[in-house]
Amino acid sequence: MSENTPTIIADVMNNNFVLAHGLTTVSEALQIMREKGVNFLIVDRRDKTDEYGIMLASDIAKKVLAKDRSPDRINIYELMSKPVLFVRPGMDIRYCARFFDRFEISTSPVISKGQIVGIVSYNDLVLKGMAPFTGERAPRDADSDD
Repeated sequence: MSENTPTIIADVMNNNFVLAHGLTTVSEALQIMREKGVNFLIVDRRDKTDEYGIMLASDIAKKVLAKDRSPDRINIYELMSKPVLFVRPGMDIRYCARFFDRFEISTSPVISKGQIVGIVSYNDLVLKGMAPFTGERAPRDADSDD
């Protein structure tokens, strides 16, 4: 996070995300989330004119568990947030942190040329992005264009 070379999203994003179809049931989604070690799913677009969605584990807790609804009878499109707010790979992590705070989100897909290339969260911003303070730096991806 030096003034000369800002840390950008491409430096800290990760590739541990799963694209799921909106008709996936919550039960199926939970199984996928456990298998892949994620706490959210990106809901894929139906076509090129559609937008991505996101469904977090907290959405399941609030809209299924707390309301005593059956996870076998609910599709993830009923729970997701859509359109999902996203960031670009070349964004400075400081701006991303401000963006997250402003819109009260904690996880966002990273989109380049209309495709998801990664995912970034507050954890990534802090644990990877602030590594220069400990003398470490995440390697910069050469293909991190917007």
